[in-house]
Amino acid sequence: MARCAAVGDVVLAGDLLTFPAAHGAKVLCGPGLRRQGSGLGLAACKSGILRHKEPSVYWVDSQQKRYVPTKGEYVIGIVTTKSGDIFKVDVGGSEQASLSYLAFEGATKRNRPNVQVGDLVFAQFVVANKDMEPELVCIDSCGRSNGMGVIGPDGLLFKVSLNIARKLLSPNCEVIKNLGDLNPFEIVIGMNGRIWVKAKTIKHTLLVANVLESCENMTTEQRKRAFKKLSENVP
Repeated sequence: MARCAAVGDVVLAGDLLTFPAAHGAKVLCGPGLRRQGSGLGLAACKSGILRHKEPSVYWVDSQQKRYVPTKGEYVIGIVTTKSGDIFKVDVGGSEQASLSYLAFEGATKRNRPNVQVGDLVFAQFVVANKDMEPELVCIDSCGRSNGMGVIGPDGLLFKVSLNIARKLLSPNCEVIKNLGDLNPFEIVIGMNGRIWVKAKTIKHTLLVANVLESCENMTTEQRKRAFKKLSENVP
């Protein structure tokens, strides 16, 4: 039986939940929720804390460790094998995703992209469900790369929790802004918890990586003190 859930409640996988629609708006389900029937009821498919964003967006904030591919999400993958016209890419999920050589900007049968085993690619899922093999592309709907493709050979790749990756991708994330004020750097963040960074020197690259890895367990005040200390020490 469905129950009316309040924001901040702990929900378990399989719980049936109902939400009041704001001013007649349709309830939108985010990560951790799926629609149940044609009404306002949603079913939780993850365990965690129920979150809400105006006007009527709900999702489950969970400490999930293994990444589950979701259509439309951007991820950082590692090319593991070449199989004919298809690249196999490790995205950190239960199975590898496929990436066609035609799924790159300007790629044709004669003009193939220069992708080697071991390369990092920033790509988007176009197929991701439990009944089909995940499929990636490095172009948008207009055929443009739009920042996707093979990531340069330099830089550092490391892994963080899925929760902190989502927070870093928030438009109002203060961590990225404060780090950028200290030293300019390039960064690519995947929804699968992988982050690639590159700064002017190896020292600065390692500094950025260490801050991003540790910021999950720091409060706002601790983070401010840490950035103040870094600003005094970084040349």
